[in-house]
Amino acid sequence: MSLNIKTVTSPRDLRRFIQLPFELYRGSPFWVPNLVSEERKLLTPGRHPFHEHGDVRLFLAEEGGKTLGRISAHINHNHNTFHNDRVGFFGFFETIQSQEAASALFEKATEFLRSKGMDTMRGPMNFSTNETCGLLMNAFDEMPYIMMPYNPPFYAELIENAGFSTAKDLVCYHLDNSIFDYEHIGKVAERIRTRSNITLRAVDIRRLDEEIKIIKKIYNSAWEKNWGFVPMTDAEFQHMSREMRSLLDPRLLYIAMRENEPLGFILCLPDYNIVLKQLNGRLFPFGIVKALWWKRKINRIRIITMGILKEHRLAGIDILFYFKIAELCPKIGYPHGELGWVLEDNDLMNRAAEAMGSRLSKRYRIYDKKIV
Repeated sequence: MSLNIKTVTSPRDLRRFIQLPFELYRGSPFWVPNLVSEERKLLTPGRHPFHEHGDVRLFLAEEGGKTLGRISAHINHNHNTFHNDRVGFFGFFETIQSQEAASALFEKATEFLRSKGMDTMRGPMNFSTNETCGLLMNAFDEMPYIMMPYNPPFYAELIENAGFSTAKDLVCYHLDNSIFDYEHIGKVAERIRTRSNITLRAVDIRRLDEEIKIIKKIYNSAWEKNWGFVPMTDAEFQHMSREMRSLLDPRLLYIAMRENEPLGFILCLPDYNIVLKQLNGRLFPFGIVKALWWKRKINRIRIITMGILKEHRLAGIDILFYFKIAELCPKIGYPHGELGWVLEDNDLMNRAAEAMGSRLSKRYRIYDKKIV
């Protein structure tokens, strides 16, 4: 029987696309499944705002009626307009340990992107840096934090053998209350507060829509020069706020202020992967009961993103944020956390993370390949 690459065109195909990781990772103590309903929403035009400015094709590798692998090929028109380039992306890459299957999937994705005028293929991105991205390169014996990917070690070899090379590495830092230098960082934070007149306020969940507008403005301004960044649209921010509303712990989301001027924000989430691991992709019929039970077991957070306006980046606001979170979290049941991801060459952020005593714990890789 010969290998065939099939374009996803039907609800049955999409179901196979979504279900493949459940088969590949069956029995894995580390892989965490997304909710099937959320994955379907993300991949369905009209149900997720990415599709308003993106072209997406999904492909399955199959042989003898068995699904061996999957991949997306997608074009983010907002990315190409913002960066003035012709980059297409691959994502949602999963496969058995077969170079033949992997290379065939990449070739099919290349055909689609090349037909649309793209000159480079980049990934993995699901769908952009605003969603899950990167290939895990180490720490394969650890469960990932919320909204971070997991994959087996052999994926790197499959991708590199298909002609890809490193474009950028993303790094994460582990931090817990046993290694954080509270005394030293506390003194530094107090000096910053005294000289700068900067205060931190918790986000008001009752006014979340208004708060999201403030965060969106800071985010799109603060990140605009970062490699791979794409400004989030109003629809994407609204979608994100709806999705995160049930996950937010209002004690973990702060805005830095000087008088009435917002200067930056930090967003942390409890690590709901601890819950998702138990649900096996299904919230119904008994998942809600499980979720409520396992939610009490969450003891770690992920610092998902931080944005500081460019003109205030040297004011020490990052130290104020880090100290606030590190001081608060052990008191409210989160003694462990992960900061990330951070671009490997973002010296300011990396130095600040290291200054707190955090440990570089995980590395994720984005690959590029010229396709013309």
